[in-house]
Amino acid sequence: MDFFLQQLLNAVSLGGIYALLALGLAVVFSIVALINFAHGELMTVAGYVLFVCILYAVPLPIAVVAAIAAAAVAAAATERLAFRPMRRADPTSLMLTSFAVSAILKVLFQNGISARPKPVPLPPDLSGTLTFGPVRLGTVPLASILVTCLSLFALTLFLKRTVMGKAMRAAAEDFQVLRLMGIRANRVIAAAFALSGMLAGISAALWVAQRGSVDPLMGFVPVLKAFVASVIGGLGSLSGAVAGGFALGIAEVLFQAYLPDAALPFRDAFVLGFVVLLLLWRPDGLIPARTGRRS
Repeated sequence: MDFFLQQLLNAVSLGGIYALLALGLAVVFSIVALINFAHGELMTVAGYVLFVCILYAVPLPIAVVAAIAAAAVAAAATERLAFRPMRRADPTSLMLTSFAVSAILKVLFQNGISARPKPVPLPPDLSGTLTFGPVRLGTVPLASILVTCLSLFALTLFLKRTVMGKAMRAAAEDFQVLRLMGIRANRVIAAAFALSGMLAGISAALWVAQRGSVDPLMGFVPVLKAFVASVIGGLGSLSGAVAGGFALGIAEVLFQAYLPDAALPFRDAFVLGFVVLLLLWRPDGLIPARTGRRS
């Protein structure tokens, strides 16, 4: 039982990162029907900013805030420069544009910085462990759980209590009606991208804290899994993205913990099998979006 609780906490820590990333993808998709595969490069931007700040002895809280802000600015910039001119294009063209942005940013990171991982030295306090009865949890996983909970709570307040948050929720329901009400579409979409970038920045800080380095491909695998999580939860559903992220994280950790040694190399196959079973049971996702295609 103690081992199960230990693994469950680890699963929640990993699932929280996937949930934040999936939520960033869902925020944009719910408004402009775009799966932004350049979302991983926003993580990388935040990771490199965090690396530079720590390299120059900037206090960790300020470095994290700077990394999150950089990811938000980068997200808004990609929206303005790459996606806004394609606003009236079909979803396939938008998706190809996101792949192009992703590829361009990877090349810039590889040629402008380095193709090799850059170690990010973190304070020694983050390498400790805390004991809660029979369960021991590392400082970084515990911080990941707390930051994820606080981020989701703050996002809920933003969407429900602020004018821009309500506008974004209305846009997710029916974007055309929102335009007819006189709300500026560009402002809402830019805010959605910036919010998505902030979530990517928070995820990047947690991811770098766990892996201890940053490289040009850092965001590829987490965002790919976040996309799977958003499909599990219900593409375009914000609450579904969170549910899918935690479901995928829990599945990965529990399969890693309980599969026989001979089957461990096939862990990802078991996880994908779990995803297929979930989609056979709930083809529209765990918490489907209320409407279908966004425009």
